[in-house]
Amino acid sequence: MRSFFAKYKIFAIVLLVLSVIIILVIYSILKPKEVLPVYQPNAVNAELVDSTIQYVKKYHTIGDFELTNQNGKTITPKEYEGKIYVADFFFTTCQTICPIMTDHMVEIQKKLKNDNDILLLSHTVMPEIDSVAQLKKYAIEKGVDDSKWNLVTGDKKQIYNLARKSYLAAKETENPYDLVHTENFVLVDTKKRIRGFYDGTDPEAIEALLKDIKILKAED
Repeated sequence: MRSFFAKYKIFAIVLLVLSVIIILVIYSILKPKEVLPVYQPNAVNAELVDSTIQYVKKYHTIGDFELTNQNGKTITPKEYEGKIYVADFFFTTCQTICPIMTDHMVEIQKKLKNDNDILLLSHTVMPEIDSVAQLKKYAIEKGVDDSKWNLVTGDKKQIYNLARKSYLAAKETENPYDLVHTENFVLVDTKKRIRGFYDGTDPEAIEALLKDIKILKAED
C-alpha cells in the first residue's frame, strides 16, 4: 500500500497544483473588473453644479483654461494631456480647511512621487492675494515638487467657472464670484473626465483616492 502511494505521490501533487492554478484562472476571468464611474453634471449634487449645465447627462469634460503657476509658467490642459490628475481649490492665507487639504496633497505627492502618470493641480480662489511670488513662497514652505504639482493663479472669473462648470466642486453663492471654498479633491482621467470626488480633509478619503488612482491606472 505504501509503495502505491509513494508511486503516485508526485502525480497527486502536480494534479493538486494544476487544479489550484485552474481555479485561480477561472476566478480571475469571472471576477468583474473594478471600474470607476464617470461623473456627469446631472448626477452630481445640484448645489455644486452651475445651473447652465445641470441637465448634461454625458460627454462632460474639464474645459480649457490658461492659468499661471508658482514659477510664472503658463499652464493649460496641454500640461495634463494623457495624465491622471487630482485637482482642488484653496488659498494660501486660509487658516481653516486649506492647511489640512494641502498636507494631504503633500502626502499624495510623496506616495506617488515616482509615478510620472499622476499630476496635481491646485487653483487659488483668491488670485488677488495669491500672486506668482506668493504661490512660490507657499510652494517652497510646503515642499511642492514643481515637476508634479502646479499651484495656479489667474483670472478670478475663469477659476470660479472652472470650479462650478468643469470640476463640479463648489457651491453657488449669491455673488457668483464670492469665495469658492470647497474641500473637494477631484480625480480626473486621461480623457479629462471626472472619475471621483473626495473630502480633502478626511484621511480615509485620501486613502480611497489613492486606491481609486490604482484602479483608474489599470483601466486606462
